[in-house]
Amino acid sequence: MSDAIEEKIAHLIRAVEDLSDVVARQDREITTLTRRLQMLMEREAEREMMAGEAPAANAPPPHW
Repeated sequence: MSDAIEEKIAHLIRAVEDLSDVVARQDREITTLTRRLQMLMEREAEREMMAGEAPAANAPPPHW
């Protein structure tokens, strides 16, 4: 192979490795963010359930 082709292949290999690292990092970040979002959604659902079950929420306001 010529030196120019070997150099281009080396640059392409490096670019692929760099992109692979980026994709792996983004996958970890997406997994973390998905987990956090799920926890927040569950927490909010619990908060809404608690608000709906409170005795004061089921009673009419005092001016009725």
